[in-house]
Amino acid sequence: MTGPADRFARQSGLVARERLADHRVTVIGVGAIGRQVALQLASIGVPRLQLIDFDHVEPTNVTTQGYRHDQIGQAKVEATVCDLRLVDPMIDVAIVKDRFRPRQRHGEIVVSCVDSISSRTAIWRCAKSRCDLWIDGRMRGEVVRVLASDDPKHDEHYETTLFAAAEAHTGSCTTASTVYAASLAASLMVHQLTRWLRGIPVERDLSVNLLASEMMPT
Repeated sequence: MTGPADRFARQSGLVARERLADHRVTVIGVGAIGRQVALQLASIGVPRLQLIDFDHVEPTNVTTQGYRHDQIGQAKVEATVCDLRLVDPMIDVAIVKDRFRPRQRHGEIVVSCVDSISSRTAIWRCAKSRCDLWIDGRMRGEVVRVLASDDPKHDEHYETTLFAAAEAHTGSCTTASTVYAASLAASLMVHQLTRWLRGIPVERDLSVNLLASEMMPT
């Protein structure tokens, strides 16, 4: 059995933890995808997180978002913080129980896990000039789409996804979803972070259709 000092031994060479200390990661939206992202970030050793969400845990969130039954009624950011500290008691987590606002301060790494193109567009246009890495996760049923930009200030491709056609990869809070699709999206998103930390180019646009067993880089 390994001790605390060995916690990160098996991810050595895959996650550049020495660079993690220099950054704060902001996760906007801790629903299906965002909650899974936050838990994975805590697991790989991200020391500073910021969670932004206005919503509360509902019964359906136990099935589709991985919340526990005893967390129903709690603010999602507060419920998520409790679980993050079970993973890493030393993690520094700031929470905002509100929607993202234009004047909201955020980390150098921004992870967008919101439900609609309109919200995503508003956040992108506020945050792109103030972040070094932008990662966006979208899901509808068993189709997930992950977009990443390591140069948000000058990214032209991402702008093209902020139109009605992109709604094919997203939906409202009541759209059919599963926790396993959300976990896959979160894994692909966290992978973009670890690529960036190692100096490997991020994948700017990647779609996965689980039912068709297809992965489609753009």
